[in-house]
Amino acid sequence: MSMAFLDVMSCGFGAVVLIFLILDHQMSEQETVTDPNVTAEARLLEEEILEGRQNLVRARNTLADVSLEVVTAEGLARRIEEEIQNFMQQLAMLENTSLASDESLEQLRADIRSLEEELQRLQASAIEQTGTNARAFVGEGDRQYLTGMFLGGNRVLILIDTSASMLDETLVNIIRTRNMSDQNKRAAEKWQRAVRTVEWISSQLPVASQYQIYGFSNGVTAALAGTEGTWREVADRDELNQAIDGVKRFIPQEGTNLAGVFQAAARMSPPPDNIYLITDGLPTLSGARSNDTLITPAKRLELFEDAVEYLPQRTPVNVILLPLEGDPSASAAYWQLAQITRGSFLSPARDWP
Repeated sequence: MSMAFLDVMSCGFGAVVLIFLILDHQMSEQETVTDPNVTAEARLLEEEILEGRQNLVRARNTLADVSLEVVTAEGLARRIEEEIQNFMQQLAMLENTSLASDESLEQLRADIRSLEEELQRLQASAIEQTGTNARAFVGEGDRQYLTGMFLGGNRVLILIDTSASMLDETLVNIIRTRNMSDQNKRAAEKWQRAVRTVEWISSQLPVASQYQIYGFSNGVTAALAGTEGTWREVADRDELNQAIDGVKRFIPQEGTNLAGVFQAAARMSPPPDNIYLITDGLPTLSGARSNDTLITPAKRLELFEDAVEYLPQRTPVNVILLPLEGDPSASAAYWQLAQITRGSFLSPARDWP
């Protein structure tokens, strides 16, 4: 053969180049198919999110403005109340002084009337700015459970049972929890339901009304220490929040003296025009001393009937009865009390409020 080695190599390289040119080196792109309906829905959701964020910003700005106006009105109302008290003291001093003139007395009375009118105007302004609810209460739904309950009044008295039975529904768990620490007692599920009930009621109070919150077991204690026998202003939100914090500090213990708390309600001047009673059963104690270590259902019903005699007349009693083992007569007794006083009776669902 006369073919040289370089010729062989050249032929081999040529074949490789030919194969390289024949092969398709373009990458195949996978065609993506887009559903126009999905794209349109995604764009609609993005627009709704953007609009929701803008509305949220506007709502926050409005809430801040309203809160500032309410705080200003509350501050003015407090100052006016202080001025009224000062004028009343001056009026009392002048009436007791023989040197007082009729003109100065009439001038003070006119100033007092003017300040009272200004206070009423500020309270009405607070209602317009904040609505009829004094506090906000957020739950897990928007159901209105208390459709038949009268949520109003000028002087609202909230009574919450703080006896040991409020620790649980069964007697065995009540005894077990009663021997635990105060922290565990406050964290008991049934007691927390009672506290949330007070919070819910307080959120429904009219802004221009007055309130008082009593906890009762063998004695009666005001949620806001030092305010026993006095009415507090719902418009004073800081004080109302302090009262709710006082309810949270109650410790369920001892027995139930229903007569004692009804007597405390009757001593309030002026009397309440609406009462909320949060309890779980008939009373176990009375004002009189007793050596009995065991109380029968018939005796508990007798204590209940005696306690009702101390209630203020013509005052509706709205009963919120929580469950308790071994007290079947409680439902009928409290239902009858609500009917007689033209109040309402509620045995709430487990997820309320």
